[in-house]
Amino acid sequence: MATAAARPRPRAAAPARALPRWLVRLGLALLILLVVILLLPYLLVLLYRFVDPVSTLMLWRWAHGARVVHTFVSLERIAPVLPMTVIASEDGRFCSHRGIDWRELRERIEDADDISEARGVSTITQQTAKNLFLWPGRSFVRKALEVPLALWIDLVLPKWRVLEIYLNIAEWGPRGEFGVEAGGRYAFNRPARALSPHEAALLAAVLPNPRRRSAKQPGPAVRRLAIIYEARAVAQAPLAGCARKRK
Repeated sequence: MATAAARPRPRAAAPARALPRWLVRLGLALLILLVVILLLPYLLVLLYRFVDPVSTLMLWRWAHGARVVHTFVSLERIAPVLPMTVIASEDGRFCSHRGIDWRELRERIEDADDISEARGVSTITQQTAKNLFLWPGRSFVRKALEVPLALWIDLVLPKWRVLEIYLNIAEWGPRGEFGVEAGGRYAFNRPARALSPHEAALLAAVLPNPRRRSAKQPGPAVRRLAIIYEARAVAQAPLAGCARKRK
């Protein structure tokens, strides 16, 4: 019978190998790069109070040699009826909410059979955040990035500036027409300052998808929406006071 002293001793566990120094440095560099990418839009928003921006879609088209027609015009050079019509059609509580329309979102969630159906709730501020920094299409990842950006944009930019940026970077035509100036000239051969109430309503009606809807050759659905939006703009005009730049 073997004695306790004769029994083989268990081997000590080998010490864990440290990660190579270059791998640690690479991981740290990637982490710093990710933080910079996530924070950069928040810094750019501060700059956009004074500098006129372009959208990510415009940059993507430029990078691929695609056609881009764009002229940034100030809110004073846009027919006043257009901002009011866009607010009435896209985001009726734009002047009162703080970037996110929590009331509309809650109502949509309560009425939706599937939570994914509520992702379509998007304020003008959210659409501005998406157009400036994110990508088209629907996904929870994009929404997760979009919501804090919209809150930040509303916090640091006045309402009139958010609206001015949105009107100037939204896609408004099928062949790279961005902004209301390019959209008005494409559809009606008129500058933004000369748009009539009906023309403004037609432009508002194509905003969700200007590649499939046309203000230049409107179909029955677009014409029907334009009539609704034109009437709604008149009725909701008192709620759109923030659409005017304060001197």
